[in-house]
Amino acid sequence: MAAHAVLFAAASSSSSVAMAAAPSARPFHSALLGHRLVLSSSSLRFSAAAVTPKPLTIIAATKKAVAVLKGNSQVEGVVTLLQEDDGPTTVQVRVTGLTPGPHGFHLHEYGDTTNGCISTGAHFNPNNMTHGAPEDEVRHAGDLGNIVANAEGVAEATIVDNQIPLSGSNSVVGRAFVVHELVDDLGKGGHELSLTTGNAGGRLACGVVGLTPI
Repeated sequence: MAAHAVLFAAASSSSSVAMAAAPSARPFHSALLGHRLVLSSSSLRFSAAAVTPKPLTIIAATKKAVAVLKGNSQVEGVVTLLQEDDGPTTVQVRVTGLTPGPHGFHLHEYGDTTNGCISTGAHFNPNNMTHGAPEDEVRHAGDLGNIVANAEGVAEATIVDNQIPLSGSNSVVGRAFVVHELVDDLGKGGHELSLTTGNAGGRLACGVVGLTPI
């Protein structure tokens, strides 16, 4: 006995694809299995719901970096940087071998020590400002003021700053910290070098900033 079945597809504007047997369709008989396959109006119906892509969310993470300071003198130290999300960077400094008193402490543009600390270049200054104090509006990003050594020649300091991030276009990773011979006059000393270096003298020790595990 010949089998007759009518299938039709209905496409709707909501991206649903429906395939259903006509209400008047006769039962379909399988010649192989001997069982009837009845196609009702609700059979073979498939729905493809439109999926709206969600915006990509990037979760900022804690970042940590370190610089080991060394030079041609007995001065050496370690600088640790920590930044939570996109907040300010906290800098922990410990330097030994200094003469007692204040010493200029800056972040320089290059992480190049092939010619000692001289090859680290000028202060990191992406905004093309003149030299100043860390709290000044007009300052180099790398102007971090002075660290003060005690009678044993040890200087310890904690610096919190918004201009030395560990990621982004102004990231300090790959640049270098430098400890100077003299006090930084913070751009207010009236010397010909005040507005460029703070007249902080020679470079005693330096170290390149590199990322480290948390």
